[in-house]
Amino acid sequence: MATVIECERLADGDGLMAMGVGRWRCRWLVDVGRWRPSPAEFQAAAAVLPPHDRPAIHRFVREEDRKRALVSRLLKYSLVHHALGMPFHQIRINRTLEGKPYLNKNVNLLPGFNFNTNFNTSHQGEYVGIASEPLCLVGLDIVCISKPQRETALEFINNFTSYLTDHEWNCIVTADSHDGMLTEFYRYWCLKEAFVKATGAGVGFGLQRLEFHHMNWTNISLCIDGEEARKWMFWLFKIDEMHLASIAKGHPEDAIDSFRRTLSDVD
Repeated sequence: MATVIECERLADGDGLMAMGVGRWRCRWLVDVGRWRPSPAEFQAAAAVLPPHDRPAIHRFVREEDRKRALVSRLLKYSLVHHALGMPFHQIRINRTLEGKPYLNKNVNLLPGFNFNTNFNTSHQGEYVGIASEPLCLVGLDIVCISKPQRETALEFINNFTSYLTDHEWNCIVTADSHDGMLTEFYRYWCLKEAFVKATGAGVGFGLQRLEFHHMNWTNISLCIDGEEARKWMFWLFKIDEMHLASIAKGHPEDAIDSFRRTLSDVD
């Protein structure tokens, strides 16, 4: 993997880098904008994947989308290979109906091992990331703070009011500038997406049920339907001037049923 693209590691909340905290807890971040493969190099990278997972890459029309799709799949296979020592051709990654990736249980898994991956398909998005945890739910989201082209920041954010609580909306609109409002909005959005990805709920979960509180974007906490979710932890990172990432970690009991059935151990 490292011979194909340059990888960076995303720090966890304890300040340790991913590879320093154990084989099964990983935070990998790839700047796909810096990888400019020739057609032959792209095909060579795709050939690393098992044959059944290659056609999905070529369904994308745009080169940048194909590149993100390839890197996303390479990260998933590399993570499982790194954590469990499985050769690529033996790895079988499935998805729940809601789109949550999971490893086929017909292998000798570390109890509770699961992973979640996200890649940003925005034309401004330059990063693909993956996160894994051995014994808890994990969700990763990456957002690009893109400025709307045909409307003001407030008009753009107004499109998402049904996904925000009154508290979150007030925090957003009281920012000191339009750029500040956009950044505040994307912070909340990034955290909400990380949570629903961790539980496996996906877009079917009502994001307005989630309300985040923080102290200058540290000590982030979550209330679900007005009740504090004490078994969840969140981190928010600034990747660069245009990109944010968030990580959500929680107890397996909060996984939705379709994803819980894929876990080896939910105790």
